[in-house]
Amino acid sequence: MLRFISRAALSKTQIYAVYDPPPSSSASLLNHHCFYSSKAKPNNKKQENNKANKPKSKASDSASSALQSDAATSATDDSESARVRLRLLADDERDPSLDVGHNNRPLFTRTTSLSSLTRRDACNYFKFNEGELKAALPEGLPAGMVAEFKESMRPALLVRQSFLDIRDNFRRIVDPTLNSSNGPKVRKQIVLDGPVSCGKSIMLAMLVNWARDEGWLVFYVPRGREWTHGGYFYKNPENGLWDTPQQAENVLKDFLKYNESRLRELPCQILDPIRLGEGAGVGPLKGVDSKEIPEGSSLYDLVQMGIMQTHAAVGVVVRLRKELSLVKDIPVLIAIDQYNNWFTFSEYEEPVTMRSTRPVHAREVAMVNAFRSMMHDDMMVGAFSHSTAVGKLRKDLPDVPEDSRINLPRYSLDEAATVSHYYLRQRLVNREVFTEENWRKVYYLSNGNGAEMRSLLPIMR
Repeated sequence: MLRFISRAALSKTQIYAVYDPPPSSSASLLNHHCFYSSKAKPNNKKQENNKANKPKSKASDSASSALQSDAATSATDDSESARVRLRLLADDERDPSLDVGHNNRPLFTRTTSLSSLTRRDACNYFKFNEGELKAALPEGLPAGMVAEFKESMRPALLVRQSFLDIRDNFRRIVDPTLNSSNGPKVRKQIVLDGPVSCGKSIMLAMLVNWARDEGWLVFYVPRGREWTHGGYFYKNPENGLWDTPQQAENVLKDFLKYNESRLRELPCQILDPIRLGEGAGVGPLKGVDSKEIPEGSSLYDLVQMGIMQTHAAVGVVVRLRKELSLVKDIPVLIAIDQYNNWFTFSEYEEPVTMRSTRPVHAREVAMVNAFRSMMHDDMMVGAFSHSTAVGKLRKDLPDVPEDSRINLPRYSLDEAATVSHYYLRQRLVNREVFTEENWRKVYYLSNGNGAEMRSLLPIMR
């Protein structure tokens, strides 16, 4: 029996599937390409047992108990403080005079939809209905948005002029009558770039929410990194690309969550059979290499095929990309967060010799290869995410138009003033120490970084 050797590199471990060649086969280690990626930490049971059996002193036991007691006390205090703050915030809702920001500007806009926002609403907060927001984004909210809602104890976000500009850009594409001769150039493909914590992922999620409110068909991927990390992966001998059936199934399920009713109305325009590959951990089907698409099938039927049959999942995702380009009845937007992960190496590795492997680039992953390019006429937005730490990418990305990149700024001084007064309104900041001089110090210290301002303002003195 031949077994692939486990390799541990830094914080990841590649676990290779066991392969038993038949007696008549001359298969070897290098011609089998089915693997499983895992982030399991190396498990050294012997060391763990030695640590467990090592006698502990009374002093260490006492210190450990004290730490546990302090942690429990701190958690109880935090919970009690949160309950008190929630009660006070509920009382504050009866006092509209608190909803005033810097220079007596209103903190909140009265507009109730993202479509109705105008330039006058910039630098104000927009109140979301959290239940409706989660229903509009069932694929998941960005981590920055979740943190903002949690810390401020209110589902509200700052309306930034950059969001209004990007929203109006796509609005003019769909309705050319809104264009003017001296207006800005419209862009069908946009890459959102900028420094850490400048709001790229939040802006992309707001754009998706707006587009769906407008009745658009949106293919939203909030975690693009997952397309190149984890799960089973194997090399397709027909095209030389790497298939990831587990990720493909998850992508199709997410796409169906919000768009099911719309997909039932859209017919499949490509009726070529779907090529079948290997399933997630079950290998290829014997004697079957394709799946027919019956005439009259809808895009819903196509997506269901990939969900119900793991061998067809990757082929369906690749076909879906082509089908989205052919939809003309309604506007279609492709929105990819963590887009920068598709321009570097994936977590996967391919054996080269018995003792060496080569990293697999993201462009070699079949699903990424199908969706990464922006050299087309479809509307597409990709947001970079520096939290995934893929390193600095070159300015001229392959398969991306030169003028597509938009650099989002951090908070301006006016935005920082509104944000500071909003956190004061939400009792995240102590009123006794809140002064213009203090919040300006926090702004300059954080250089307009939204996450840092949120963490520094409560501790200013």
